Amino acid sequence: MDAMSETTSPETEHQEVLVTVDEGDLAADYIEELLDIADLDGDLEIDVRNGRTYLTVTAGEGGNLGRLSQQDVVRSLQELTRLAVQNQTGEFSRLILDIGGSRDARQQELTALVDGAVARIEGGASKAALPPMSSYERKLVHDLVAERGFVSESHGEGADRHTVIARA
Repeated sequence: MDAMSETTSPETEHQEVLVTVDEGDLAADYIEELLDIADLDGDLEIDVRNGRTYLTVTAGEGGNLGRLSQQDVVRSLQELTRLAVQNQTGEFSRLILDIGGSRDARQQELTALVDGAVARIEGGASKAALPPMSSYERKLVHDLVAERGFVSESHGEGADRHTVIARA
């Protein structure tokens, strides 16, 4: 194996950043059009971290994103937005969408799930399984579990993929 295949060149990193920025712009255009159709006001912010695009929609003055910020709605809009971006770029999108603080709310839900699972293990259970969730959410769960000194693994396939927590 040559050295180029083991490392990323500055040119390749620059191309990845440009693709991610394009992904963010395309996603923002898609969500902005959706907000216009729904006659909702929202401010959009694009952030790129670790090769992943994050699109945040916040309510402007007097805006109401309540219905759009429900977890199932955000998940569905995120998938639709990813598909719209993929249709334009031809590349798989790993975009993360946050509407009206939905990501923080989900983080709190995941924290509560992990705390409950840890409590079951500390109460005598050998393992605790969490419900199926997306790969991004499982990553967050794995991080939370590690912070608490436990171990976790993902089990299952597709929509049934879930996290199982155990003692370290």
